[in-house]
Amino acid sequence: MRRLTCTPLALNAAVASLRTLYSAQVEDHYNHPRNVGKLDKADPNVGTGLRGAPECGDMTQMQVKVNPDTGIIEDVKFKAFGCGSAIAASSYASQAIRGKTLSEALELTNRQIAQELSLPPVKLHCSMLAQETIQAAVENYLSKNPSLKSKVQKKQTKDASTPPN
Repeated sequence: MRRLTCTPLALNAAVASLRTLYSAQVEDHYNHPRNVGKLDKADPNVGTGLRGAPECGDMTQMQVKVNPDTGIIEDVKFKAFGCGSAIAASSYASQAIRGKTLSEALELTNRQIAQELSLPPVKLHCSMLAQETIQAAVENYLSKNPSLKSKVQKKQTKDASTPPN
């Protein structure tokens, strides 16, 4: 049986080709993810969403902590298992919704996430995963606080599978 070896030059070329797959924004959020952690699921002011993308094994949990008096998202935490784009999309999304109302958080689209991170078409499912996880977290929060459902307007979004402009 022949053992495959990789020369340092070949390894450097492989690493360089991987770096061209990810934008500087993805690398930044992947290397320095924001808001990683978890909140207390039992807290009535915390909504938890868990979603996965079976085609590539990505899984994300996002939690939002909402101020009950103002309806503003005070804290966001996420945990993600997956590729660099999935982690970066969740990191970016967690930053984007902090300080927003629930309605504003639901307005964040996968297209906006993909555009901000310069995701290639093959990685759009990662931005969709982040958007769906936010929606699930908000829905979970509203299930704990049903009197607020009528105050939260979900913006209708177009087909998320098309690449950003």
